[in-house]
Amino acid sequence: MTATPATTIAGMTTAAGPYESYVYAYPHKTAYRALPERPELRALWAGRPTHALSLYLHIPFCEVRCGFCNLFTRIGAPEGLTTAYLDALERQADAVHEALTGSDGAAPVRYAAAAFGGGTPTFLTATELERLCDIAELNAGADLRAVPLSVEASPSTATADRLAVLAGRGATRLSLGVQSFVPEEARAAVRPQKRAEVEAALSRIRDARIPVLNIDLIYGIDGQTEASWRYSLDAALAWSPEELYLYPLYVRPLTGLGRRADEPAGAWDEQRLRLYRTGRDHLLAAGYEQVSMRMFRRPGAPSAASDDYACQTDGMVGLGCGARSYTSELHYSFDYAVDMREIRTIVDDFVARPREDFARAEYGRWIDADEARRRHLMQSLLQAAGMPEAEYRDRFGTGPWEDFPRELAAFASHGWLEDRAGLLRLTAEGLAHSDAVGPALFSAEVRAAMAAYERK
Repeated sequence: MTATPATTIAGMTTAAGPYESYVYAYPHKTAYRALPERPELRALWAGRPTHALSLYLHIPFCEVRCGFCNLFTRIGAPEGLTTAYLDALERQADAVHEALTGSDGAAPVRYAAAAFGGGTPTFLTATELERLCDIAELNAGADLRAVPLSVEASPSTATADRLAVLAGRGATRLSLGVQSFVPEEARAAVRPQKRAEVEAALSRIRDARIPVLNIDLIYGIDGQTEASWRYSLDAALAWSPEELYLYPLYVRPLTGLGRRADEPAGAWDEQRLRLYRTGRDHLLAAGYEQVSMRMFRRPGAPSAASDDYACQTDGMVGLGCGARSYTSELHYSFDYAVDMREIRTIVDDFVARPREDFARAEYGRWIDADEARRRHLMQSLLQAAGMPEAEYRDRFGTGPWEDFPRELAAFASHGWLEDRAGLLRLTAEGLAHSDAVGPALFSAEVRAAMAAYERK
């Protein structure tokens, strides 16, 4: 299928063609709003299953901001800010743990997975990373050595002392944001780094013996060709990473590359699709298995996920000013921004908060039965393994074709979806268009909230 500047799916025309939006969470934070009732976390979590939760700690600091980045992160930290941030994180962890377990700590809480993200968690010093792990264990109640622990890092911050801390505290996965092994491409993406620094970081990670190494790469960068893309892929493959994530470049408002956001998308869509297929085929030929549009795993590699945790049904506890938390009825976080001045304001507000402020939810979106169905279908369908229809029916009492006949029929008519023996699965071309499939399942209400969001 040839990419076009616009794609019509289920009666909805998307201006971004195959690259409307990366759906890593639904609903997106731009659909969140202030919760005037500020519900107590104790009431939100009362009666919810808490035996297989996911714990996420967010560190909102980076040494530089890449040109494509729209994550909630600030550049650098004035003296004392990281300490103040960890102090606030500790207060929040205490308040949240009490809300989950009760004031007497009697209610059982078990975490089945943990992750440190950002920002760049390894922006923290080795000593600060020790404290971060202590907060996760002593204040939040997670046993980091007993569950999968994933940590994000950049080449310049993946130092031997930091990696030793993470390995010693049970980290099972280290994700390194490389993006490109070609210096000119890294500069074009406003990601200043030298190839030698990247290789040195990868060597240190392997020396630390963290079981799963993931390398992030980006395609669609200015000047990138199929040959230079294969060069980066081969440079990554030389390290035999257990996982590889291939991300299409997005240009978003308020980012370093935001000036390109209004350029015609057609030719760029063609380039990204061509590079995606090149990368996919290259990794498949190298023996990797495709898990999703972005994720590829080396067969036989240790899993970085917990068999006990299912993101579709289990809750998530997020700590930090950029983290989300999920219950079955409410997704909540703090205020969201991309502009650096706004982010600094939110971080400063977070570190000044007393413990009692963290016992309530402030920004979020309530999840009704329709949204829960959409989220489950979206997150399941975007995995290469697909979704058993019986699994969906067991959970919701109805079938996916009953609930979403127009959307699924449209996917099938595009050649993106197959239904074989009760297994709904995207075709190879459907996986290539995952960033159009996901947004096509957004509800009208969520889409309207996202459109009405005032960027800051």
